[in-house]
Amino acid sequence: MTKPAAAFKPLNIAILTVSDSRTLAEDTSGQYLVDSLTAAGHNLADRQLITDDIYHIRAVISGWIADPSIHTVITTGGTGFFVRDSMPEAVSVLFDKAVDGFGEMFRLISKDEIGMSTVQSRALAGMANNTVIFCLPGSSGACRTGWTKIIAEQLDSRTRPCNFVSHLMAENPSHD
Repeated sequence: MTKPAAAFKPLNIAILTVSDSRTLAEDTSGQYLVDSLTAAGHNLADRQLITDDIYHIRAVISGWIADPSIHTVITTGGTGFFVRDSMPEAVSVLFDKAVDGFGEMFRLISKDEIGMSTVQSRALAGMANNTVIFCLPGSSGACRTGWTKIIAEQLDSRTRPCNFVSHLMAENPSHD
């Protein structure tokens, strides 16, 4: 017996851009994510642009993780190997569980687009307090790849056999 089709459940998603050189007006990657999530039927819960500082990143994301109305956080920037790139170090300690497959799939898919340069991507994801956090590189192309090839489908309650929506709304009634 097949399951009946699930209804779409809009999520509240926060976007964080980490950049030492861009302003919000110049943030094409963050804007791409905002446009994409709203076009998909989700709600923009918050959007910020901050410098690449481990403790500032942790403070902003921790606040969103603690907010029961925010289901998902998507970050852009800070995942490379430059001295100031510190997203993985800032965020991974906040995870209750890592979503190892996200980084693996992101690099696999990116190989077709950027070749072996994909090994320099430290894209990652994890779950914390019934909130899923996806950390993408800072380029608009990387955000497009992450959103269209992985994230959009995993944030759609109609995706079978599984998606993250049930995890984001299951154990915390205030996330409904």
